[in-house]
Amino acid sequence: MELRALGGSGLRVSRMGLGTLTWGGETGSDEAADKLAAFVEAGGTLVDTADVYNEGAAEEILGSLLGDHISRDSIVLATKAAARRADGPFGGGASRGALLAALDASLRRLGTEYVDLWQLHAWDGAVPLEETLGALDAAVSSGKVRYVGVCNYAGWQLATAAERRRGASPASPIVSAQMEYSLLERGVERELVAAAEHHAIGLLPWAPLGRGVLTGKYRSGTPADSRGASARYAAYVEHHRTERAARIVQAVTTAADGLGTSPLAVALAWVRDRPGVTAPIVGARDTGQLNGALRAEEIVLPAEIRSALDDISAIELGYPEHH
Repeated sequence: MELRALGGSGLRVSRMGLGTLTWGGETGSDEAADKLAAFVEAGGTLVDTADVYNEGAAEEILGSLLGDHISRDSIVLATKAAARRADGPFGGGASRGALLAALDASLRRLGTEYVDLWQLHAWDGAVPLEETLGALDAAVSSGKVRYVGVCNYAGWQLATAAERRRGASPASPIVSAQMEYSLLERGVERELVAAAEHHAIGLLPWAPLGRGVLTGKYRSGTPADSRGASARYAAYVEHHRTERAARIVQAVTTAADGLGTSPLAVALAWVRDRPGVTAPIVGARDTGQLNGALRAEEIVLPAEIRSALDDISAIELGYPEHH
């Protein structure tokens, strides 16, 4: 698998990442082991998790697979903190105390002394930004974190955090930003993509398959074994089951038929090669879907197909984005 530099940093990652949102929930240890092995065998290196995924179970499973199953040095290990608040003085959020406590807990679950990429899971307007960024400094200087990134920030939030961090800690800038980005969700192109480019920040799209809708599996109903049929993920998938989405899925399917490949591979190749994107994060439902995603490595979309997909999925840009 091709490696790409993450933003303007010296960290190189595979151009597809493996997500672990369902690990410890609908994905058990054995299935997770199979996914990780298939991903690494294909040359994948970036593995992304978070402290809140199934109450820490995803980190625990991933940690149990490092060492005997997969060499720790063979992957770029990424995790996140500050996704939500809880009771108590250090109950979540992006305060210094909460962040550093969350990092130590993640390291225990992962069974490692450091993470390669530590990401702020969400913006926290209740905490001064300088305090949050100071916690990143402490984490990096302690040796527990090698690089830092953010997730789910708006364009102005990303630009503000990147500017202040570069001024205060130029040797350890924000190098990555995760956000939802796919043919069905292009809102980040209004401001965030440009902000990331300006600050040399690599984009790590989550839900690059439109929460599964771009695979085409929902064209004629809801498969019983799909996430759309589960109580936990039905609303998550339903968000992208619209008339506009149906037109885009049809275009993706037509392109896939013409190229002799799958809609999944076409949708993934489209977002993978968008400007500024380093690596989409694929949270495959099972090993079969992961193998389908890995086959996207063989796909380079012809210019005419890419242009057609750009057109049918285009979003309206207002002033001043269209200038």
